[in-house]
Amino acid sequence: MKPRPIVDVAVGVLLRADGRFLLASRPDGKPYAHYWEFPGGKLEPGESVAHALARELHEELDVHIGAVLPWVVREFEYPHAHVRLHFCRVRDWRGEPHPREGQALRFCTLDDLPQPLLPATIPVLRWLALPELLAVSNAFELGVDGFLQRLRARLADGLRLLLFREPQLEAGAAQTLFVETLAQTRAVGAQLLVSSRHPIDWAAQADGLHLTSRDLVVTAQRPLLPWVGTSVHDAAELAHASALGLDYAMLGPVAATLSHPDGAVLGWDRFGELALRTAIPLYAIGGLSGAELSVAQSHGAHGIALQRAAWTPR
Repeated sequence: MKPRPIVDVAVGVLLRADGRFLLASRPDGKPYAHYWEFPGGKLEPGESVAHALARELHEELDVHIGAVLPWVVREFEYPHAHVRLHFCRVRDWRGEPHPREGQALRFCTLDDLPQPLLPATIPVLRWLALPELLAVSNAFELGVDGFLQRLRARLADGLRLLLFREPQLEAGAAQTLFVETLAQTRAVGAQLLVSSRHPIDWAAQADGLHLTSRDLVVTAQRPLLPWVGTSVHDAAELAHASALGLDYAMLGPVAATLSHPDGAVLGWDRFGELALRTAIPLYAIGGLSGAELSVAQSHGAHGIALQRAAWTPR
């Protein structure tokens, strides 16, 4: 059977300051009428994703959008079409969205979703719960007491996603630190992921697992845990992480780091090339500071991952 042509579609995830996002129902006369989706539309020949999204959202919602932040790209085969969906986050727009095509509109949270949802919309919704900052523990350098003190301060300041990665600590000390770290994150509702360098039952006690790139390449199926991410350094590793259906990948190093000052780096141009077709959210990592979040997102990152910089006193 001859493969069907792929239809490229620009999809807008309009995010308000309070965290709510816009969903729209599909109007009468279209396939899956009355199903809810993120608004958007097909690219015209020679049109960029950003231009198509601006045009479609003006036509459908009567809004004028600002910056378009590329996020993830996913393919989906419907009975009527094979689509490639370019999901983009939009936080800046002028005008109050109102329906121009007879559709219903609703600003939603993940706890307040209308039904039914368009099938291609469902997989990406949970990724909206991923914070833009992923902090990596650094107790080996800071000392256990120093790290726990800074962790309490950062959690009080709003940190909500932490990767526990302490391979240089002695096993007993690492376990004691993990227990205290888990208690602190649980107390404020933050998510704690555990590196695959540590016992898998720690990840089961926490919120999920982070695979090292070495463990990623020998993993044949997604571990059965709520959240699973990984570290990647190239296109092949990123493709494997996407095929496994992981929730995110940390891609880097983007810039030189203190631990590897002479090591190879991606740079923002190469990071952007790899992010262009990613099917899962990416965190940029390596030699970065919190001030570079907007740069990372303009190159397709969901957010940034910080180790030393995460614990620098403010």
